Amino acid sequence: MSHLSAPVGSLDHIEGAFGAPVTLIEYGDFECPYCGAMYGVIKAMQQAMGPQLRFVFRHFPLTDMHAHALHAAQFSEAAATQGKFWEAHDILYENQTALSDTDLARYAAQLGLHARDLAAAFEGTYDERIQHDFDSGLRSGVNGTPTLFINGQRYDGGRDAETLLEALRAVARHV
Repeated sequence: MSHLSAPVGSLDHIEGAFGAPVTLIEYGDFECPYCGAMYGVIKAMQQAMGPQLRFVFRHFPLTDMHAHALHAAQFSEAAATQGKFWEAHDILYENQTALSDTDLARYAAQLGLHARDLAAAFEGTYDERIQHDFDSGLRSGVNGTPTLFINGQRYDGGRDAETLLEALRAVARHV
């Protein structure tokens, strides 16, 4: 499948202007090293595109391969309830080799999250939300991370900043 099955909506984690001409969606896993590499590229895209780009992150934890992926996603959702999803997102990618429960508890404290909220997250409070993202990815043909969509079309081009920026600007010119 080459198109996004679930349009961007109110449940999504969105960074950038609502009316931006270009929407970049990533299905990602906080423990995936390829997603970690893409994190810096996406930050560069946001800087280069400014208000022309809206970025959406959707969970696609590959729990068979990454032992800490689900708890990292749960932590980010606990942070989201306090308006701190993007801070959690950045902490997780900037500390990708330190995602144990102890590490996540330390990040939660840094963000001002209560230990009981993190414990509730680890007990499954946000699993339905995470599964919703995962299922939308499956329906869109996602089978690995990171998987990117630009304005609803799957992007399978180069993952370096220059190539991705060229693709995003090409879409912006034709919107």
